[in-house]
Amino acid sequence: MDFFDFHHHKKDTLYGIYNINFGTVPPDSSYSIGIHPKDISVDSLEEQFSWLESNITENCMAIGECGLDSLVPVSQSIQEEVFRRQIIISNEVKKPLIIHCVRKFYEVISFKKEAEQAVIIHGFNKKQRIAEDLLKNNFYLSFGKAVLYHLSLQDIVRNTPLNRMFLETDNEEFNIEELYSKVSELKGVSLEELNEQILENLDTIKNG
Repeated sequence: MDFFDFHHHKKDTLYGIYNINFGTVPPDSSYSIGIHPKDISVDSLEEQFSWLESNITENCMAIGECGLDSLVPVSQSIQEEVFRRQIIISNEVKKPLIIHCVRKFYEVISFKKEAEQAVIIHGFNKKQRIAEDLLKNNFYLSFGKAVLYHLSLQDIVRNTPLNRMFLETDNEEFNIEELYSKVSELKGVSLEELNEQILENLDTIKNG
């Protein structure tokens, strides 16, 4: 059985969504494209957006990573401007958003009303309360390697509806089948059922 990797950084993983690095050319497989908060260049924003918009092809499955990050040395107002513009692009091209968020979850939630497409928080590993607030606001949560060993995150997975989740390797080196096995155990469903539901979720976000 093949397992869909919702967000990864490995060119050789074809069954999933490859997050392309800023400034690179999209591959022939499925990918996401966005301006990550750490890559924002205040002096060349228009060039960055030109790169983004000119590289949205049929194989582009999502806009992102984009979002807000309290640890990068770019001002909050610039980050918000760049984030908002990517939400507008997502609305125009009808592609879901993959969100990178560090210590700015409630600010990201406040932007949700501007998004017409599905919004997915990638690599979620925060507290139950934040997960509940995100789910209440119709976000999807994508979980990664931390689920294999992080007990409180395992509880969050147990409490997250199957139809609101994805699984990913991000930039970690491990076999995603391990993650699917763990989540199927935590949710009390078979690997087949979990796999089927993830693909159903994928169809849902693709179709707006």
